[in-house]
Amino acid sequence: MKLLLNIKKENDDLGKQVNNLANILSLTTFLKHCSAVLLLVSSMSIQAQELPYSNGKKYILGEVSVSGNTSFSEQTIVTYSGLSKGKEMSIPGEDIGDAIKKLWNSKLFSDIEIYITKIEGNVAYLEIRLSDLPQLYELKINGVKKGKHEGIIKDTKLNKGVKVTENLLTTTKNFLNKKYKKEGFLNSKVHINTIEVKDSTPTARVNMVLNIDKGEKVKIKDIVFNGNEVLSDKYLRKSMKGTKKINRLRILKRSKFIDSSYQADLGHIVEKYKENGYRDARILSDSIIYNDDKTISLKIGVSEGTQYSFGDISFIGNTVYTNEQLTRMLRIRKGDTYNGVLLQKRIADNTKPDADDITNLYQNSGYLFSSINPVEVNATNNVIDMEIRISEGKPAYFNNVSIVGNDKTNDHVIYREIRTRPGQLYSKANVVRTVRELGQLGFFDAQEISPNFNNPNPNEGTIDMEYSVKETGSSQIELQGGYGGGGFIGTLGLSFNNFSIKDIFKKDAYKPIPMGDGQKLALRLQASRFYQTYSFSFSEPWLGGKRPVQFSTSISHTKQFLYDYTTGNADKSKSFNITGITFGLAKRLQVPDDFFVLSQAISYQRYDLNNYNTGLFTFGDGYANNLSYTVGLSRDNTNIDPIYPTGGSKFGVTAKLSIPYSLFDGVDYSQLKEDREQAVTDQDATELAKIDQERYKWLEFYKVNFKGEWYTQITKDLVLRPSTEFGFLGAYNNDRGVIPFERFYLGGDGLGTYSLDGREAIALRGYPNQSLSDNDGGTIYNKFSLELRYPITLKASAKIYALGFLEGGASYNNFRDYNPFEIKRSAGLGIRIFMPAFGLLGIDFGHGFDPLESLGETKAHGWETHFIIGQQF
Repeated sequence: MKLLLNIKKENDDLGKQVNNLANILSLTTFLKHCSAVLLLVSSMSIQAQELPYSNGKKYILGEVSVSGNTSFSEQTIVTYSGLSKGKEMSIPGEDIGDAIKKLWNSKLFSDIEIYITKIEGNVAYLEIRLSDLPQLYELKINGVKKGKHEGIIKDTKLNKGVKVTENLLTTTKNFLNKKYKKEGFLNSKVHINTIEVKDSTPTARVNMVLNIDKGEKVKIKDIVFNGNEVLSDKYLRKSMKGTKKINRLRILKRSKFIDSSYQADLGHIVEKYKENGYRDARILSDSIIYNDDKTISLKIGVSEGTQYSFGDISFIGNTVYTNEQLTRMLRIRKGDTYNGVLLQKRIADNTKPDADDITNLYQNSGYLFSSINPVEVNATNNVIDMEIRISEGKPAYFNNVSIVGNDKTNDHVIYREIRTRPGQLYSKANVVRTVRELGQLGFFDAQEISPNFNNPNPNEGTIDMEYSVKETGSSQIELQGGYGGGGFIGTLGLSFNNFSIKDIFKKDAYKPIPMGDGQKLALRLQASRFYQTYSFSFSEPWLGGKRPVQFSTSISHTKQFLYDYTTGNADKSKSFNITGITFGLAKRLQVPDDFFVLSQAISYQRYDLNNYNTGLFTFGDGYANNLSYTVGLSRDNTNIDPIYPTGGSKFGVTAKLSIPYSLFDGVDYSQLKEDREQAVTDQDATELAKIDQERYKWLEFYKVNFKGEWYTQITKDLVLRPSTEFGFLGAYNNDRGVIPFERFYLGGDGLGTYSLDGREAIALRGYPNQSLSDNDGGTIYNKFSLELRYPITLKASAKIYALGFLEGGASYNNFRDYNPFEIKRSAGLGIRIFMPAFGLLGIDFGHGFDPLESLGETKAHGWETHFIIGQQF
């Protein structure tokens, strides 16, 4: 038989060469290659019939047979090759090359050989001899944790059944080496071995062993600069945000080498020079030096150039804004040291979507298609004259505005939050605000909300706006637990944050509950050994559907038992029942801006005491009524994710007021006060109880609270959150005195305890629950907190961030004792995990730096662990 073409292929590159050969070789060149093959065949004692190769001769193709190690059927291979019986073709000729190319491009075979088995007249018979590429049967990965195996398989596509080629092995090895070097493992080594599987299965298979030796991450011993005279080594090293040399005092930044961070930091060095006027500065060289102690040193050569300053700055093409207006926005003057980085930020700061720059000035006025380019027109004597060239374009108007991705939330709930309407003049600020408002709803993954600009038409001045959202679980099973008040406190509740009350009687709407209208409904049960409380709440954020006026209502009932000091248990025969109802309205304001919300509420509580005698309540059998009005003003412009805000602030001030009954109820409280003092002197408990029942028949008080917190993004991920709180409970009539309800309990995790009579539990980590207030609670408190947060993951399925905190606070009984500088201090670490189905979970380890005199301590209190479910500080 005569061998026409023999290809034994171990990688795709050689295959490409063979395919090119079949396409482009002339007949003469082809014959030369065939002659070489014939010599090889002759040396192997293969008998072949002589064929007339001097010229390609026309033959009719007879039978085409298939042989070799392959699992494919003969018919499949012949059909795919295009060598069909009866076909007229030249031998040698392009048809053979095309058949080889087709079979090879299938990437299923390792060898392909085509033979002429015989010739009868003008009929030629061919044989295709080939071998399948082996399939991957089993993969074993050594050197990394099992949890990493799935990721490696996904990245390298080493799935069972994949065809194993030399190219696959090479690309896998290169990919893993590059991956680990980027992560700082400069000495990583990857070895791949394949082992043929020998069994009765006709399919060629191999097992693969992937040996990974990442080695240790390499630390940077030193960073040395050459060529710098103006800026010191220390100053330049400081500009390198992700590449630091060894410093044992540093906590937040490690000294391990990461190639991607290093490459970015080379750019930061150049930027630092530009900020100081050296616009021609550049990196001349950089190299890695391996030290004997398994560390590395970085050697960076720089060229500083000379320092420049700004000359004349003129604006060209502006008609909407005057030169004076643009100059005030640019905030750069003639004679200032040249700062290319600052100049670019003042024109277009890409790090902040709502930055105070010229580009946003135009885009917030409708000029979406404007472009602003700074051009150096002269650089004489190190003075740079600039032209800010502006192409304003036409004002843009929104054409179509749409939402995609909302399967559960009804369209009207989203559209009422959108600040970009069809026909409205384009405003980037409104786009940014819309993204924030949608994120604050809590129905969507705030990290995935995307404003998409479609069909921009500069000639017509129109743009289509599409907001892409990704829904998250809006309903939560609330599990809240903690220790306080002498025992475990647990909460079980259902919170539906995207409820639809209008569909409550529609059977088809239960999937599993009626959803989509943005309403909130919650049911809670909280209990400990000492109390039980039940509550129901409902809120509608857009009462009437036209304006952002939130209506809310809640009903609650609490049954509280007296603590028995002799047994340490609850005395079920002595109870304190509280039943309450609240109605509230909250309206978004327009002045000073529309981040402000004015809220108002009317609430009523009925307190019933049944044999409940304490030092606080002198009447063990009796009642009290609490009818109050609460007004609050708050502002919240945090962005974007409500779970992990990275900027903005929020504050609130509220006042809770009762009716001043003492002005018109006809009771002489001055005389009542004297009678009470006499009853105390006479130790007449019956008379004392009677007087206090009169004093507290209707509660009279006023209560003021303030809370503010700010978020600052220190780096891309690191967020600083300072906060402050203040509360004060007072009385209209000093003769009547401050009520024993509505007081402040400070310390611990902030969870409610068995004292639920309108009092507030304020968290201060590092101390036991409510340990920083008297037994009867405080009438004044202040708290200061500083938190540093770092996200581990912000995915929709689970948002996790770590935090460190410093806190301080104290509570007081009156203003005579009030001193905001005498506080109990603490510090610690914690972690928060938010899962849509369960809300926020967390654990904190806090160290109290001050002793608790009430516990007889003389030294620092020490460590406390706070486990939180469903609560956020």
